[in-house]
Amino acid sequence: MAHSRKKPPVTHALKRGIDLLGSLALLTLLLPVFIFVSVMVWFVDGGPVLYRRRVVGTGGEFDAFKFRTMKRGADALLLSDPALAREFERSYKLRRDPRVTRLGALLRRASVDELPQLFNVLMGQMSLVGPRMITAPELRKYGPYQQLLLTVKPGLTGYWQVHGRQNVTYEQRVAMDLHYIENWSLIMDLKILSVTPLRVLKREGAF
Repeated sequence: MAHSRKKPPVTHALKRGIDLLGSLALLTLLLPVFIFVSVMVWFVDGGPVLYRRRVVGTGGEFDAFKFRTMKRGADALLLSDPALAREFERSYKLRRDPRVTRLGALLRRASVDELPQLFNVLMGQMSLVGPRMITAPELRKYGPYQQLLLTVKPGLTGYWQVHGRQNVTYEQRVAMDLHYIENWSLIMDLKILSVTPLRVLKREGAF
């Protein structure tokens, strides 16, 4: 069974420092984007502008913030369609999701919907780089590695985001998360951060 390699406290402190400085800098730099997207979401489909996704982390469950990309009542729509619900349960993603608004689809393609998670990074619930953010029901897909996953904060970006995104199976996503947890370092984090903008611009595997 895989196990997490312990890092010295100074490494964790430096990672947290990068998270703090990076999230503050990006929130300041991207303030006009936050304002513009908030106005557009409200104009197209009303409020709320933000969607709170309940996910798991090192300190238990918390609300991860995203710009709302789905129609209001999206959860009821999913439950009303058994075939759609079964497809969603397989990978927790829908390639053609009828719940997503036109604006929401654009935000997802550009990964702009994820930007509010910078506040989660600032609060220490997430990291700029880490495993994928998942919900409690998804934990069972990690089998014997469930507790291992919870030893590392989920990331705004990560190994999966720059190497696979939606073009890989869920099992491959799990393997990529475990690879990151087993091998992460500050150098790896900086490499992932450096290539993330290019991956976002290329929009590969984003939906």
